[in-house]
Amino acid sequence: MTLAAAAQSATWTFVDGDWYEGNVAILGPRSHAMWLGTSVFDGARWFEGVAPDLELHAARVNASAVALGLAPNMTPEQIVGLTWDGLKKFDGKTAVYIRPMYWAEHGGYMGVPADPASTRFCLCLYESPMISPTGFSVSVSPFRRPTIETMPTNAKAGCLYPNNGRAILEAKARGFDNALVLDMLGNVAETGSSN
Repeated sequence: MTLAAAAQSATWTFVDGDWYEGNVAILGPRSHAMWLGTSVFDGARWFEGVAPDLELHAARVNASAVALGLAPNMTPEQIVGLTWDGLKKFDGKTAVYIRPMYWAEHGGYMGVPADPASTRFCLCLYESPMISPTGFSVSVSPFRRPTIETMPTNAKAGCLYPNNGRAILEAKARGFDNALVLDMLGNVAETGSSN
């Protein structure tokens, strides 16, 4: 049995105290995050030798974890240090996406909320070329960004992104590259691929 699909580009992941190359299998069918979507992440970039706002991204992933009921077990400073260590594994010719993540391994009461004591961390670094600045077309999506009363919009939570994915697919079906996602009041909240 293959435990994980091959990585789509050069990838290094720090999990459980060590670095692993490729698309490491880190979730199981009983993992709370796999079943009920309790994961958070943040996304930074490394290009031309710099990683703008890396410290802010590291702090934000911890704030997102708390907002989702997880217990962050890395400091922002540790995340930043690990990132710079991991970036040494790349040749620097291609931009690298920096994705620190937390997720719940187990559930709490009746399995529904996350058990904060089961929070796990990984840092995934992978080559992801910057899109050339040639522009792209957008359309207003019929799908809306949820409110904090309905979803954890105060976290960069993985469970929010299927909505953005369907916004992009719907826009592409109409011949556009991306979608503008409005909030419940009709204000532009984000594009399908950025917030």
